[in-house]
Amino acid sequence: MSFLISAFSDEAGVSLSEQMDALTRNKMAGMEIRGVDGKNVSKLSEKEAENIRAALAAQGLSIWSVGSPIGKVSIEEPFAPHWEAFLHTLAIAKSLGAEVIRIFSFYMPKDKPAETYRLEVMERLSRMVDKAASVGLMLCHENEKGIYGESADCCFDITETVEGMGLVFDPANFIQAGEPVLPAWQKLKRHVRYLHIKDALANGCIVPAGKGIGCIDTLLREYAELGGRRLTLEPHLSVFDGFNGLEREVDAASKLGLYAYASQNEAFDAAADALRELIAKVNASI
Repeated sequence: MSFLISAFSDEAGVSLSEQMDALTRNKMAGMEIRGVDGKNVSKLSEKEAENIRAALAAQGLSIWSVGSPIGKVSIEEPFAPHWEAFLHTLAIAKSLGAEVIRIFSFYMPKDKPAETYRLEVMERLSRMVDKAASVGLMLCHENEKGIYGESADCCFDITETVEGMGLVFDPANFIQAGEPVLPAWQKLKRHVRYLHIKDALANGCIVPAGKGIGCIDTLLREYAELGGRRLTLEPHLSVFDGFNGLEREVDAASKLGLYAYASQNEAFDAAADALRELIAKVNASI
Protein backbone atom coordinates (compact mmCIF):
# COMPACT_ATOMS: atom_id res chain seq x y z
CA MET A 1 0.00 0.00 0.00
CA SER A 2 1.27 3.43 -0.94
CA PHE A 3 -0.32 6.46 0.69
CA LEU A 4 -0.01 10.22 0.45
CA ILE A 5 0.30 11.25 4.09
CA SER A 6 -0.48 14.77 5.25
CA ALA A 7 -0.83 15.94 8.83
CA PHE A 8 -2.31 18.49 11.16
CA SER A 9 1.15 19.92 11.58
CA ASP A 10 -0.01 22.59 14.05
CA GLU A 11 0.33 19.76 16.56
CA ALA A 12 4.10 19.89 16.02
CA GLY A 13 4.45 23.63 16.44
CA VAL A 14 2.71 26.97 16.16
CA SER A 15 4.90 28.63 13.55
CA LEU A 16 4.91 27.75 9.87
CA SER A 17 8.65 27.01 10.00
CA GLU A 18 8.14 24.52 12.87
CA GLN A 19 5.35 22.85 10.96
CA MET A 20 7.36 22.58 7.75
CA ASP A 21 10.30 21.13 9.65
CA ALA A 22 8.05 18.45 11.16
CA LEU A 23 6.54 17.54 7.81
CA THR A 24 9.94 17.35 6.11
CA ARG A 25 11.49 15.42 8.97
CA ASN A 26 8.74 12.83 8.74
CA LYS A 27 8.76 12.67 4.93
CA MET A 28 5.16 13.78 4.55
CA ALA A 29 3.50 15.21 1.47
CA GLY A 30 2.12 18.26 3.19
CA MET A 31 -0.52 19.44 5.60
CA GLU A 32 -4.17 19.57 6.33
CA ILE A 33 -3.97 23.14 7.47
CA ARG A 34 -5.79 24.11 10.65
CA GLY A 35 -3.70 26.83 12.26
CA VAL A 36 -0.53 28.76 11.52
CA ASP A 37 1.26 31.26 13.77
CA GLY A 38 -1.57 31.05 16.27
CA LYS A 39 -4.24 31.94 13.72
CA ASN A 40 -6.99 29.57 12.65
CA VAL A 41 -7.03 28.94 8.91
CA SER A 42 -10.49 30.48 8.61
CA LYS A 43 -9.07 33.77 9.92
CA LEU A 44 -6.21 34.07 7.44
CA SER A 45 -6.21 36.76 4.79
CA GLU A 46 -5.88 35.73 1.16
CA LYS A 47 -2.41 37.30 1.08
CA GLU A 48 -1.34 35.31 4.14
CA ALA A 49 -2.67 32.16 2.46
CA GLU A 50 -0.71 32.89 -0.71
CA ASN A 51 2.47 33.40 1.32
CA ILE A 52 1.95 30.10 3.16
CA ARG A 53 1.41 28.27 -0.11
CA ALA A 54 4.60 29.74 -1.58
CA ALA A 55 6.65 28.87 1.50
CA LEU A 56 5.42 25.29 1.44
CA ALA A 57 6.07 24.93 -2.28
CA ALA A 58 9.66 26.08 -1.77
CA GLN A 59 10.10 23.06 0.53
CA GLY A 60 8.35 20.64 -1.82
CA LEU A 61 5.21 20.60 0.34
CA SER A 62 1.58 21.37 -0.37
CA ILE A 63 -1.81 21.66 1.30
CA TRP A 64 -4.19 18.79 0.63
CA SER A 65 -7.10 19.93 2.75
CA VAL A 66 -8.31 22.86 4.81
CA GLY A 67 -9.21 21.57 8.28
CA SER A 68 -11.82 24.26 8.78
CA PRO A 69 -14.11 24.81 11.77
CA ILE A 70 -17.09 25.34 9.45
CA GLY A 71 -20.17 23.65 10.86
CA LYS A 72 -18.68 23.47 14.34
CA VAL A 73 -21.27 25.80 15.84
CA SER A 74 -24.71 25.25 17.31
CA ILE A 75 -27.49 24.65 14.81
CA GLU A 76 -29.48 27.22 16.81
CA GLU A 77 -27.03 30.03 16.03
CA PRO A 78 -27.96 32.37 13.16
CA PHE A 79 -26.58 30.96 9.91
CA ALA A 80 -25.87 34.23 8.07
CA PRO A 81 -22.61 35.08 9.91
CA HIS A 82 -21.43 31.48 9.53
CA TRP A 83 -22.21 31.59 5.81
CA GLU A 84 -19.98 34.63 5.46
CA ALA A 85 -17.21 32.80 7.32
CA PHE A 86 -17.70 29.87 4.95
CA LEU A 87 -17.38 32.09 1.88
CA HIS A 88 -14.14 33.51 3.26
CA THR A 89 -12.87 29.98 3.92
CA LEU A 90 -13.56 29.07 0.28
CA ALA A 91 -11.42 31.99 -0.85
CA ILE A 92 -8.65 30.98 1.54
CA ALA A 93 -8.77 27.37 0.32
CA LYS A 94 -8.36 28.52 -3.27
CA SER A 95 -5.41 30.72 -2.33
CA LEU A 96 -3.81 27.79 -0.49
CA GLY A 97 -4.23 25.44 -3.46
CA ALA A 98 -6.29 22.95 -1.43
CA GLU A 99 -8.51 20.32 -3.00
CA VAL A 100 -11.00 19.80 -0.20
CA ILE A 101 -12.36 21.49 2.92
CA ARG A 102 -13.20 19.52 6.04
CA ILE A 103 -16.48 20.62 7.62
CA PHE A 104 -18.94 19.53 10.33
CA SER A 105 -22.73 19.28 10.59
CA PHE A 106 -23.49 21.58 13.53
CA TYR A 107 -23.76 20.90 17.25
CA MET A 108 -27.14 19.63 18.36
CA PRO A 109 -28.94 20.87 21.52
CA LYS A 110 -28.81 18.29 24.28
CA ASP A 111 -32.47 18.67 25.17
CA LYS A 112 -33.86 17.90 21.69
CA PRO A 113 -33.45 14.96 19.32
CA ALA A 114 -31.14 15.60 16.36
CA GLU A 115 -33.98 14.61 14.02
CA THR A 116 -35.67 17.89 14.96
CA TYR A 117 -33.00 19.75 13.00
CA ARG A 118 -32.44 17.31 10.16
CA LEU A 119 -34.02 19.43 7.43
CA GLU A 120 -32.13 22.56 8.50
CA VAL A 121 -28.83 20.64 8.59
CA MET A 122 -29.36 19.22 5.11
CA GLU A 123 -30.37 22.55 3.65
CA ARG A 124 -27.28 24.27 5.05
CA LEU A 125 -24.91 21.51 3.94
CA SER A 126 -26.44 21.35 0.46
CA ARG A 127 -26.06 25.07 0.03
CA MET A 128 -22.41 24.91 1.09
CA VAL A 129 -21.59 21.92 -1.12
CA ASP A 130 -23.11 23.61 -4.17
CA LYS A 131 -21.18 26.82 -3.53
CA ALA A 132 -17.92 24.95 -3.02
CA ALA A 133 -18.42 22.96 -6.21
CA SER A 134 -18.98 26.19 -8.14
CA VAL A 135 -15.37 27.20 -7.36
CA GLY A 136 -13.87 23.74 -7.86
CA LEU A 137 -13.67 22.58 -4.24
CA MET A 138 -15.09 19.52 -2.50
CA LEU A 139 -16.48 19.50 1.02
CA CYS A 140 -15.84 16.49 3.24
CA HIS A 141 -17.87 15.98 6.40
CA GLU A 142 -16.09 14.69 9.50
CA ASN A 143 -17.91 12.65 12.11
CA GLU A 144 -17.62 14.13 15.60
CA LYS A 145 -19.33 13.73 18.93
CA GLY A 146 -22.20 16.11 19.53
CA ILE A 147 -22.90 17.13 15.93
CA TYR A 148 -25.68 15.88 13.67
CA GLY A 149 -23.22 13.59 11.92
CA GLU A 150 -22.06 11.91 15.12
CA SER A 151 -23.21 8.40 14.21
CA ALA A 152 -22.61 6.29 11.12
CA ASP A 153 -26.34 6.34 10.38
CA CYS A 154 -26.42 10.14 10.36
CA CYS A 155 -23.24 10.38 8.29
CA PHE A 156 -24.82 7.99 5.79
CA ASP A 157 -27.97 10.12 5.81
CA ILE A 158 -25.85 13.16 4.93
CA THR A 159 -24.15 11.47 1.98
CA GLU A 160 -27.45 10.11 0.68
CA THR A 161 -29.20 13.46 0.99
CA VAL A 162 -26.51 16.00 0.12
CA GLU A 163 -25.31 15.29 -3.40
CA GLY A 164 -21.57 15.81 -3.78
CA MET A 165 -20.67 15.58 -0.09
CA GLY A 166 -17.63 13.46 0.75
CA LEU A 167 -16.70 12.00 4.11
CA VAL A 168 -13.65 12.16 6.34
CA PHE A 169 -13.60 8.99 8.45
CA ASP A 170 -12.21 9.54 11.95
CA PRO A 171 -12.14 6.27 13.92
CA ALA A 172 -11.26 7.89 17.26
CA ASN A 173 -14.22 10.24 17.02
CA PHE A 174 -16.54 7.26 16.49
CA ILE A 175 -15.03 5.55 19.54
CA GLN A 176 -15.57 8.66 21.66
CA ALA A 177 -19.18 8.80 20.46
CA GLY A 178 -19.73 5.18 21.52
CA GLU A 179 -19.96 3.92 17.94
CA PRO A 180 -18.20 0.65 16.95
CA VAL A 181 -15.63 1.46 14.27
CA LEU A 182 -15.86 -1.46 11.85
CA PRO A 183 -19.66 -1.44 11.41
CA ALA A 184 -19.41 2.34 10.83
CA TRP A 185 -16.67 1.78 8.26
CA GLN A 186 -18.64 -0.89 6.40
CA LYS A 187 -21.62 1.44 6.18
CA LEU A 188 -19.65 4.46 5.03
CA LYS A 189 -16.49 3.29 3.27
CA ARG A 190 -17.67 3.86 -0.28
CA HIS A 191 -18.34 7.52 0.54
CA VAL A 192 -15.02 8.12 2.33
CA ARG A 193 -12.62 10.47 0.53
CA TYR A 194 -9.86 10.30 3.13
CA LEU A 195 -9.01 9.03 6.59
CA HIS A 196 -7.99 10.85 9.73
CA ILE A 197 -5.43 8.67 11.45
CA LYS A 198 -6.35 8.96 15.10
CA ASP A 199 -6.75 5.95 17.38
CA ALA A 200 -8.31 5.66 20.84
CA LEU A 201 -8.92 3.29 23.71
CA ALA A 202 -12.42 2.28 24.76
CA ASN A 203 -12.40 5.04 27.39
CA GLY A 204 -11.75 7.66 24.71
CA CYS A 205 -8.08 8.27 25.47
CA ILE A 206 -6.12 9.01 22.30
CA VAL A 207 -3.23 6.68 21.50
CA PRO A 208 -0.83 6.17 18.57
CA ALA A 209 -2.19 4.41 15.49
CA GLY A 210 -2.55 0.70 16.10
CA LYS A 211 -2.52 0.97 19.89
CA GLY A 212 -6.26 1.43 20.35
CA ILE A 213 -9.52 -0.14 19.20
CA GLY A 214 -9.82 1.91 16.01
CA CYS A 215 -9.01 -1.07 13.77
CA ILE A 216 -6.78 1.20 11.73
CA ASP A 217 -4.94 -1.73 10.12
CA THR A 218 -8.24 -2.96 8.67
CA LEU A 219 -9.23 0.54 7.60
CA LEU A 220 -5.93 1.04 5.79
CA ARG A 221 -6.16 -2.28 3.98
CA GLU A 222 -9.75 -1.85 2.84
CA TYR A 223 -9.31 1.82 2.00
CA ALA A 224 -6.36 0.94 -0.24
CA GLU A 225 -8.36 -1.83 -1.89
CA LEU A 226 -10.98 0.78 -2.78
CA GLY A 227 -8.28 2.95 -4.36
CA GLY A 228 -7.87 5.37 -1.46
CA ARG A 229 -4.50 7.04 -0.98
CA ARG A 230 -5.03 10.16 1.13
CA LEU A 231 -4.42 10.11 4.88
CA THR A 232 -4.21 12.90 7.42
CA LEU A 233 -2.29 12.18 10.61
CA GLU A 234 -3.95 13.77 13.64
CA PRO A 235 -1.76 12.83 16.65
CA HIS A 236 -3.62 14.43 19.62
CA LEU A 237 -0.96 12.86 21.84
CA SER A 238 -0.03 15.94 23.85
CA VAL A 239 -1.56 19.26 24.78
CA PHE A 240 -0.66 21.65 21.98
CA ASP A 241 -1.56 25.24 21.29
CA GLY A 242 -5.21 25.41 20.34
CA PHE A 243 -6.17 21.91 21.59
CA ASN A 244 -8.59 23.20 24.21
CA GLY A 245 -10.31 25.23 21.53
CA LEU A 246 -10.91 22.07 19.51
CA GLU A 247 -12.54 20.11 22.31
CA ARG A 248 -16.04 21.14 23.28
CA GLU A 249 -16.50 19.41 26.62
CA VAL A 250 -13.66 17.11 27.61
CA ASP A 251 -10.61 18.55 29.31
CA ALA A 252 -7.64 17.94 27.00
CA ALA A 253 -5.33 16.65 29.72
CA SER A 254 -7.77 13.91 30.68
CA LYS A 255 -7.42 12.35 27.23
CA LEU A 256 -3.65 11.90 27.17
CA GLY A 257 -3.81 8.47 28.79
CA LEU A 258 -0.68 6.32 28.55
CA TYR A 259 0.88 8.31 25.75
CA ALA A 260 2.02 11.77 26.84
CA TYR A 261 5.21 13.33 25.54
CA ALA A 262 7.73 15.90 26.68
CA SER A 263 7.25 18.14 23.65
CA GLN A 264 4.99 18.71 20.71
CA ASN A 265 7.66 17.55 18.30
CA GLU A 266 8.22 14.35 20.25
CA ALA A 267 4.51 13.58 20.23
CA PHE A 268 4.18 14.38 16.52
CA ASP A 269 7.15 12.19 15.59
CA ALA A 270 5.87 9.32 17.75
CA ALA A 271 2.50 9.47 15.99
CA ALA A 272 4.20 9.50 12.58
CA ASP A 273 6.44 6.57 13.53
CA ALA A 274 3.43 4.56 14.72
CA LEU A 275 1.59 5.14 11.45
CA ARG A 276 4.59 4.14 9.34
CA GLU A 277 5.12 1.01 11.45
CA LEU A 278 1.47 0.07 11.09
CA ILE A 279 1.52 0.55 7.32
CA ALA A 280 4.67 -1.61 7.09
CA LYS A 281 3.04 -4.30 9.24
CA VAL A 282 -0.08 -4.34 7.07
CA ASN A 283 2.01 -4.45 3.88
CA ALA A 284 3.99 -7.39 5.25
CA SER A 285 0.79 -9.30 5.90
CA ILE A 286 -0.55 -8.93 2.35
